Parts: sequence; structure tokens; C-alpha cells
Amino acid sequence: MINRVVLVGRLTRDPELRKTNSDVAVASFTLAVDDRSKNAEGKQNTNFIPVTVWREQATNVCKFVRKGSLVGVDGRIVQRSFERKDGTKASALEVVADSVKFLEPKGAKNNAEAPKDDINQVEPEEKEMKGVDIVDDDLPF
Repeated sequence: MINRVVLVGRLTRDPELRKTNSDVAVASFTLAVDDRSKNAEGKQNTNFIPVTVWREQATNVCKFVRKGSLVGVDGRIVQRSFERKDGTKASALEVVADSVKFLEPKGAKNNAEAPKDDINQVEPEEKEMKGVDIVDDDLPF
């Protein structure tokens, strides 16, 4: 059997860091992932997927990403069963992340609200290539 999930999306809120009784870090956040399908009004459907990450990766997620950050998650789906306060049984699906990759540079402006055409725009002066002087003694071959 294979239970593997790869997602790319934006955080809907800041991650929450907690510690277990044995002092193991665990963080949770919700990832907004666009679907390929569109609804009746022509808007893209979005899925909101709960994600849990453990140990050092949990600490790093809480340090470096915030609401709106673009991340890639590699993990597995886990189903939890629990009993509500009123005594009814319930279950929940979540992704337990083995790896979370930060897909935006540190300190980048949040592009979640930016129009898609403007996200990868480069200023004209940045497009120009500057010459690089290389001395033959600097070459490794």
C-alpha cells in the first residue's frame, strides 16, 4: 500500500507550536490548495487541508512561515477518531508532514493577494546582465 501526499499551497493562518508531555515539538496549520475545477460562478475551488508537522521541522515552520506563505508539503494522510464532548464519535483526516519546503524567499512580500500576472515580474534594470571578469587562474579546469 502507498500513502503519500504532495501539496503546494498557502497557509491560512500562522502555524501553532505546541509541546507534548515528553517535550517534542508539534506544529499545526491549515493549507489552502487550489483545485483544478471551478464552481458555477467560474471561481476556482479551494481545499483547506489540516497539516501537522513534528520535531525540528515543526520549530522551523513556526520560525519562518506565516499566514499567506507558500509552502510545499510532503507527507501522508492520517485518520483520527475521537469522541466529542456530547459523546458522539467523529473522525478527521489530516496530513502528517514528513517535509515542509519553504517556496518563497525569506522576508518576501506575501503574494497571496497579488494578481498572478505580477508575481514573477522583474524590474527592467534587473534584466540586464552585468559582465563578469574571470581570470583563467580562477577556473577549476
